[in-house]
Amino acid sequence: MPAEELAERLSAIAEELADLAYDRLREAAAAVADRGGPDPALMAEERRLTRARRAVEKAADLLGAPRPDGSPA
Repeated sequence: MPAEELAERLSAIAEELADLAYDRLREAAAAVADRGGPDPALMAEERRLTRARRAVEKAADLLGAPRPDGSPA
């Protein structure tokens, strides 16, 4: 499989991780309204998902980036 295809798949995974992190933030915000404070477990999960998204985005960027000689990855 060419690197560009892997980069595209990783980008799609990064988007899914972003959606999951956003869901956790919404749940945490709802917990503030319901319980007077955010759920620490939800906040920790959101941070973990965000870190994973950033790592996957970095990998996608590295695979999709041109090589130093100007040729595609």
